[in-house]
Amino acid sequence: MKSKIILTALLSLSLLSCAQEAPKVKHKKSTASSGNPMKNVKIVNAEDPICHMKNTEHTKDTAVYKNKTYGFCSVYCKDEFKKNPEKYAQK
Repeated sequence: MKSKIILTALLSLSLLSCAQEAPKVKHKKSTASSGNPMKNVKIVNAEDPICHMKNTEHTKDTAVYKNKTYGFCSVYCKDEFKKNPEKYAQK
């Protein structure tokens, strides 16, 4: 009986830890910030690598990693990328 309870607890913890890998980004209803989305900036990603929002309309910020410019919909997503760029950078 004890082993079943311990096994259930361990499985629950492992499932919860896997579910938290992707950050939960809450975007405002309006994606407008202090200015318009960036234009004429060549970025290598078609979508934000953190929240997967399309960058064609919503690029607000960029970061350069290994001589490539990545676009992000928000400062939060850019900061998440900077924490571990290898995880999100295109190969």
